[in-house]
Amino acid sequence: MVLGLGAALGAAVLFGVASILQAVGSRRVPTESELDPRRLGGFVAALLRQPAFVGALVLNLAGFGLHFVALRLLPLYLAQAGIAASLVVTALLATRLMSDQLSALEWSAVIAVCVGLGLLAVSAGSAGDSAQHHGLTVGLIIGLITIAVLGALASRSQHGVSTALLGMLAGLGYAGVAISARLLQDGSIGELLRSPTTYTLPISGALAFLLYSLALQRGSVTLATTPMIALQTITPAVVGVFVLDDAVRAGWWPGAIAGFALSAVGSLILVRFESVKDPQPS
Repeated sequence: MVLGLGAALGAAVLFGVASILQAVGSRRVPTESELDPRRLGGFVAALLRQPAFVGALVLNLAGFGLHFVALRLLPLYLAQAGIAASLVVTALLATRLMSDQLSALEWSAVIAVCVGLGLLAVSAGSAGDSAQHHGLTVGLIIGLITIAVLGALASRSQHGVSTALLGMLAGLGYAGVAISARLLQDGSIGELLRSPTTYTLPISGALAFLLYSLALQRGSVTLATTPMIALQTITPAVVGVFVLDDAVRAGWWPGAIAGFALSAVGSLILVRFESVKDPQPS
């Protein structure tokens, strides 16, 4: 449990810094890009020419390594709620690096996230055993195809609704990463290569990262990030408890629910600190 919590907090720090860099890099790419197979290579190449975006990619990959450890050792509701701490990191960095100010409500949200994570840590029982679950694996594959198709359609629009939809689809993609990580079996290289979740995990992550970049490019960071944070937190938590047997300590269900609610609401309030002003060259 201690190792898992440490990994979750380390991942939150890396994700919090990466979010600032990703927003800067994504907004420097022309907005006519869309998720079209004929233009996808050009869009990715344009992103990779932005140093800020490359930095975000490196930090996100390192953060995912730590988050993967947390996903394997902690119940999904605790590991995913730990993502909320990345918004606290982003908010605190914004106050130092961008002279932004936290309102009384936002300071309350920072406290709520910290208290909520504390309650979840105390309330958490053991993580359900990683095991093959064919129905859930099939659902992941169908979900990935659906997310890709809907993302391709949503990316053709510059309307605000497409920003929110792309953020929502990115959240579901990141939820697929968390669920795939729990379904991934320990075993030989041959067994891993035959496991569908070996492939759904990186594909989910890459698709979610791309969709979120498209969402950031098109509109308000708040509009893109709010549905992403909500769905990437809630979806794996529900699957973990009701499908994968993640446990809560006996008698601590009220504390776990309160902790999850505080973390989720606090993180949604802090979403605005994912936004950064794109500095103009002098």
